[in-house]
Amino acid sequence: MREQLVFFVNGRRHTVVGGDCFLSLSEFLRERLRLTGTKVVCAEGDCGSCSVLVGRPDGDKLAYRTFDSCIQLLFQLDGAHVVTVEGLRHGDELSRVQAAMVEQHGSQCGYCTPGFVVAMTGLLENCARPDENDWRCGLTGNLCRCTGYVPILAAGRQAAGQPGTSLEALYPSGPMLDEMRRLRGESLAMSDGRRQFASPITLAEAIDFLAEHPQAKLVAGATDVGVQINKRMIAPEVFLDLNRVAELEGIDDDGQTITCGARASWAALHAACADRVPEFAAIVSIFGSPQIRHAGTIGGNIVNASPIADSLPFLFVTESELELAGPQGTRTVNVTDFYHGYRQTDLRPGELLTRVRIPVPDRGQHLALYKVSRRRDLDIATFTAGVLLHVAAGKIVEARVALGAVAPTVVRARRTEAFLRGKPFDEATMQAAGEQAAAEISPISDVRGGADFRLQLTRNVFLRFFHERMQAAA
Repeated sequence: MREQLVFFVNGRRHTVVGGDCFLSLSEFLRERLRLTGTKVVCAEGDCGSCSVLVGRPDGDKLAYRTFDSCIQLLFQLDGAHVVTVEGLRHGDELSRVQAAMVEQHGSQCGYCTPGFVVAMTGLLENCARPDENDWRCGLTGNLCRCTGYVPILAAGRQAAGQPGTSLEALYPSGPMLDEMRRLRGESLAMSDGRRQFASPITLAEAIDFLAEHPQAKLVAGATDVGVQINKRMIAPEVFLDLNRVAELEGIDDDGQTITCGARASWAALHAACADRVPEFAAIVSIFGSPQIRHAGTIGGNIVNASPIADSLPFLFVTESELELAGPQGTRTVNVTDFYHGYRQTDLRPGELLTRVRIPVPDRGQHLALYKVSRRRDLDIATFTAGVLLHVAAGKIVEARVALGAVAPTVVRARRTEAFLRGKPFDEATMQAAGEQAAAEISPISDVRGGADFRLQLTRNVFLRFFHERMQAAA
C-alpha cells in the first residue's frame, strides 16, 4: 500500500504526502509550485480559466485531454502528467498557439487567456485540422468577457495552419510511462490526521473500504464534488477514489447493448454513441464542456440522482439496467426503479454502481431526446424529455416517455404511454398525448423556469416529435 502521491508537472516528477493531497489541482499549482498562469475565476468548472492538460498512458504514449484544475482533487492525479500554460513553450519560444494569440490580439484583461491557450493546444493535439465548428465546440468550456471571441477564433485558425511542437516532442513519454504503469498497479491510502482517502485498484477493495467507512465521499470525475467543496457546501473527512478500479472502466458494444463501466467518461461515451445512437450523442455533446466531459462519468450522473440529469431521459426510455455491487454480492436494477425520491436511490449501504447496460434502439423504433436550457452549451436544463415510439402501419405499437425537471425525480409517463398504444400516429394523437402528459406532472417554478412554462414544454414536445418524424420521412 503506497502512502504518497506521485505525478509529473511540466515534465518534472513530484511526490506529495499529508494535507496537500487534499488540495485541488489548481491550489497545488498556484500555491505550492507558483505556476500562477493557471487562473481561478469561477471555482466551479464553468469558465475554463484554470484549464490544464492531463496526460495518461494510452498504448505506447501519453494521451492528453483538457481538464478544469479547480475541481480536480490532487489525489486524482496520481500517475498522471499535468501540463500548464507555462509548460507549452519550446525553450524561450512561444508555442504556435501562444504566438497566434499575441498576433491576433486574442487577449485583453488576460484572466481567461491561459485557459484558452491550453484548450486550443489540447484541441490541436487531438485534431490536426479543426474546422470552425470544431473550434466553437472545443472552446465551449472557456469564457471570455472582453474580446467577443472573434480574435480568439482567428488565433486558432492561424495556429492550425502553422507547424507546431507536439506535447510528445516537448515531453517524451518514454521516461514517464514505465513508472506510470507501475503506479497504476498500486493501491493508495493516505491521511493527514484529520482527513483520509483510499484509492484501491480492485472492486473488492473498494467495497471493503466503503463497508468500513460508510460516510466516505465517493470520487470519480469530481465535477460535482469539487464544486461542492470549493463552495463550502461539504467538507468530507473520508474519500473513496474510484479512479484506479479497473472493473469500473470500459465501454463494450455487442450490437444490441452498450455496456459501460460506471467510470466511463462522457467523452468516451460520446465517441461510442456517435454512430450507434446519434440522438444521445447530440445530448452528450452539449453536456458540460470538453473539460467536464473528459472528467465526468456516467456513473456519477446516475448516482447523483438529480431530476435534471441529462442522461436520464434516454436511460429511462431505453429501460437501461444498472449493475450494483456490495458486501452481499451483485444485483441488477432497472433504472426506472432506481429512484425513490429527490436524491434518493435504491443503493443499499455499502453498494456501488459498477456497470450500465443500455439497449440500443432498433430500426423500427423512433427516438428523440430534448433539452431546453437558457444557453445551448454548458448549462443546466430547464426541461428534458425522451420519447421512444415504435410505429407500424401508421399505428403506435409501443411508447415510452420520460420527462425531466418536472418532478423530484425523472418521470416515466406511464398513463401517456398507455394512451398512445394502438392510436394512429398523427398530429391529433400527439397533441392529445401532450395534454395527457401535462396532467401527469406537477412541476415547480424556480430560477430556470416557471411551472406553466414547463407544462407548455411538455405539451409542445409531442407535437415537435411528430413534425420532426414527418419531416424526416419526407
